[in-house]
Formats: sequence, structure tokens, C-alpha cells
Amino acid sequence: MEPKKKNGFYEWAEIICGVIVLMAVVYTFLFRMVNVSGSSMETTLSNGEQLILSSAPYTPAYEDIVVVSRGMAQEPLIKRVIGLPGDTIYVDAESGEVYRNNELLVEPYIDFPTAVERMTGPVTVPSGQVFIMGDNRAPNHSYDSRSFGCVPVEDVVGKAVYRLMPFDRMGGIYDD
Repeated sequence: MEPKKKNGFYEWAEIICGVIVLMAVVYTFLFRMVNVSGSSMETTLSNGEQLILSSAPYTPAYEDIVVVSRGMAQEPLIKRVIGLPGDTIYVDAESGEVYRNNELLVEPYIDFPTAVERMTGPVTVPSGQVFIMGDNRAPNHSYDSRSFGCVPVEDVVGKAVYRLMPFDRMGGIYDD
């Protein structure tokens, strides 16, 4: 006896359902899209840009641009990793220079000296946390670890890897 042939509609429905499930898995575990909101990452990233975020299992590294979750009620933060567990971060209030473990950071991606904000002295990054800052370091332009302290690594959703929009700036984030 010959097996029953499937109706064309059911074959298409299976394919469409499979694609939807595959896309959900990819979105949940590998890549996400995120919109830049605000000017805290100027001039590297601008308000309204759309980024593709790698959300595969990830360990933050120096200078990575990461997205940090702030819970369901608030938009995520997009910032740069400045310090990892065990690092001591210090901002010289007079020069606006940033030091990590007593070494001056070379930061070609910033246009302004770094404002101290609420930091009262050196900050040592606790185990399981990172120190993040926006690239726009002018006073009151980036709500980051200078204001609220270090963030748990588990709150890092992933690393920004590709600028999707605007089209005239499309490309890898670290190609600039």
C-alpha cells in the first residue's frame, strides 16, 4: 500500500512553521536587533541607528560595545566595556583621562575628556561584573558606571557587531 501524499497546503504550513521556529531560535540564542537611543555613544553610534547584536554565549572583553539589560520597564543601555573583574578604574578629574590598573587608556573613539560624574575615586570591578561607559564623555551625556557603578555580567545581553541602518553607515561596528 502506498503512503498517503500530503496536501500541498500542509506541506507549505510545515515549511512556514519550521522557518518561524528556526527564526525564533536564532533570535533568542544567536542574534538580536537593537536600536540606539540617545547620544551617549556619539560619535561611534548615533541616535536611531539599528544594530545587530550577537547574543550567543559571550564573555565581555575590553572595548566591546555591549547591550546591558535594565529589566522590562526600561530600555537597554548600549555602552563600551572599560573594566573587567579585578580591574581598578580611575578618572582623573583635571585631565579627564581614564586609567585602568594605573595605565592610561588610549581611547580614539572619544571626542571629549571624560567627566568624573559621581565617581569619588578609583573603582575596583567586583567579580562577575563589568565597568561600562558611553563614548560621549561630556558631562551628563552618558548614564553609565560612573553614575551607577558596575553591572553584573549576566545583565550583558550581547555584543554589538553590525550596524544595519542607516544604510550609508551599514557595516561592522569595529570597522570604523
